[in-house]
Amino acid sequence: MTRILVIRLGALGDFVLSFGPFAAIRAHHPQAEITLLTTSPFAAVARQAPWFDRVELDERPSWWDVPALWRLRRQMRGFDFVYDLQTSARSSRYFLLAGRPPWSGIASGCAFPHANPARAAMHTLERQREQLEIAGVTAFPPPDLSWLDGNVGSDLQSPFALLVPGAAPHRPAKRWPAERFAALAIRLHREGIIPVVLGTASEAPLAAIVRKRCPAARDLTGRTSIAEIAGLARRATLAVGNDTGPMHLIAAVGCPSAVLFSADSDPALTSPRGPGGKWPIVLRVPDLADLTVERVAAALSEGH
Repeated sequence: MTRILVIRLGALGDFVLSFGPFAAIRAHHPQAEITLLTTSPFAAVARQAPWFDRVELDERPSWWDVPALWRLRRQMRGFDFVYDLQTSARSSRYFLLAGRPPWSGIASGCAFPHANPARAAMHTLERQREQLEIAGVTAFPPPDLSWLDGNVGSDLQSPFALLVPGAAPHRPAKRWPAERFAALAIRLHREGIIPVVLGTASEAPLAAIVRKRCPAARDLTGRTSIAEIAGLARRATLAVGNDTGPMHLIAAVGCPSAVLFSADSDPALTSPRGPGGKWPIVLRVPDLADLTVERVAAALSEGH
């Protein structure tokens, strides 16, 4: 049996943007045993997915941690082909650890290099599609995400909207002020739409700011798995959030979404994308503190 290794480590937004490539690889190798090498936050959802037979965890060991590197070497050996969708600074060393098998990616000396000099200026979806085409993958079926569903907030009555006020804590410039999310929640509530705040447990203080001004808002921070976010998104009327992982997942399952960007990230490279590659509403300003609630509300109104 042909053994295939796919490498995709994280973060959540990057992982979600690889759903299409995952589906394409499985379609190209329908009889192969496909293993995903990923990190622990994505192990559970990867094991649910229809694209992989096995999931291996990469602890991202330091290069001087010899025992851990030997464990990783054992995990990566014995494959007939490797699709490196991570394409990071670690790629060339991983190529060597794996024993230099037939490899799609950017590793020095690999058989199917994605050598397009413009690759860094491409959106992740188009970049990975081109990489796979170079390796002979030519069919890109829409990824079936029906398996990605979780039951949370079953008592929520429609219509409701998802608000995602968090983002990477080390990149505060990616966050629209929580007070603006609170003002938007008030507007939504007046229109008969229940605001629902999502995020990690560490982002609960942002939800508290929203609920202080809009007590009708629901706080689900720290209470949703990846599958449960997807389940909520399928039922939601709309979603508004910063450039952060949950918004990628929300858009991927088809929820009408508005994603807010500052100069700190470029939507041309990393924006969430919906089914069929559809773009969400993208609002980008140099400083999110200058983005008004009125502009966001107007964009939602025009977009839907």
